[in-house]
Amino acid sequence: MKKVCVQGLGFVGAAMSTAIALATGDNGDLLYEVIGVDLPNKLGQYRGDTINNNKFPFSTSDENLSSSVKQVFKQGNFKATTSSSVYSDADIVVVDIQLDIPSLDDKPQLEFNEFKSAIRTLGRHISTNTLVLVETTVPPGTCEKIVAPTLYMELKKRNIDPNSVYIAHSYERVMPGEDYLSSITDYWRVFSGYTKKAGDLCEEFLSSVVNVEEFPLTRLASTTASETAKVMENTYRATNIAFIDEWTKYAESIGIDLFEIINAIKKRPTHSNIRFPGLGVGGYCLTKDPTFAPAAAEQLFGKELNFPFSNMTVQVNHNMPLHTVARLNSLMDGLTNGKRILVCGISYRQDVEDTRYSPSEILVRELIAQGWSVTCHDPYVSYWDELNIEISKRLQKAKEFDAVVMAVPHKQYRDLNLSIWGKGCSLILDANCVFSNEQRKLAHKQGMRVESIGRGDGL
Repeated sequence: MKKVCVQGLGFVGAAMSTAIALATGDNGDLLYEVIGVDLPNKLGQYRGDTINNNKFPFSTSDENLSSSVKQVFKQGNFKATTSSSVYSDADIVVVDIQLDIPSLDDKPQLEFNEFKSAIRTLGRHISTNTLVLVETTVPPGTCEKIVAPTLYMELKKRNIDPNSVYIAHSYERVMPGEDYLSSITDYWRVFSGYTKKAGDLCEEFLSSVVNVEEFPLTRLASTTASETAKVMENTYRATNIAFIDEWTKYAESIGIDLFEIINAIKKRPTHSNIRFPGLGVGGYCLTKDPTFAPAAAEQLFGKELNFPFSNMTVQVNHNMPLHTVARLNSLMDGLTNGKRILVCGISYRQDVEDTRYSPSEILVRELIAQGWSVTCHDPYVSYWDELNIEISKRLQKAKEFDAVVMAVPHKQYRDLNLSIWGKGCSLILDANCVFSNEQRKLAHKQGMRVESIGRGDGL
């Protein structure tokens, strides 16, 4: 079996490692020995120990992933370590590490120090004929301007011909949740090689992991093109979400139901992907990726380019949780200081535990700043790192609070008997399309006050 090292065991790397370990040849034999590699710190050690104890390092609602993890552990071809020495025996290294923009305010600046450090580590250990596949969402030009020069410099120090190592880029479309694993194995992939041979090796590898018969690969002309495709794709989604914000406010102000309107618009095939109102965009990708292209144009290519839509998208989406607070204050007639509020859901999307860049963070910080007494609940989160608070997994009755905000449409919340759980609460604000029309209508008949972002009062 070939040896594959996955650099980074976060939400993408851990799932990607599982997918690779499942890969088999035409004869049914396993193709790869997989070693997940994380940093030698407390978090990295925890992830590694968890995997080596036959457990996935994150909670998941994906039954397919859960069963696949058990299968992989039974196979014995996936383990984890914090030692970088394992890269020396790797045939393939998949790079799944974070690349952040420290601040999204003003003029975002790319920060490559930690990313470069990770690439230097590879350069100090990998051998000739190794494929280095960058899966991390990176600013366009990163493989050309950052990965190749950094990697080649370390290889030259070891008297290794840089042309004997192959760099490629392919971006995943991982969606943690009910289809976590299939979003890797049963989804379209875009890729490119820094050289033709690198592209060929990348295509061969991806074809063994991804269901290419139903989801064919798309090969682009350069790594910069592939990097641009991922950033543009996420920016498009983020812009679609931001577009709805102004119509959300419009619908609320004149007393109409924007969900009803959007469902009518969706019947037109060309408009089927229009988004519904919600708390705002969240997650590690859509919040920052619109800033990657403008920042890369200046920092990597020395070009001053204007991206008005991308810049506006980031700001509009950032402000959407603040609109929810404003709507809440209006519904409470401004009498909010010291009032008790329950925020249901703090992860960035439904049925996951990832809280990075969650719109709930902006929501809760603003509620606290305005004097609310805030309690948070999330079925997937025990500790909220960004706010440094414990999160109870016991869902209290709505009547124990003056108001409730439904922030994330977790399955547990969607399955609630609203008429029983919500009875006795002065106000429930559905900020993210958690409850169905039937649930809301029944609650209204019973005299409950259930309001929604994107709907006029009482709708």
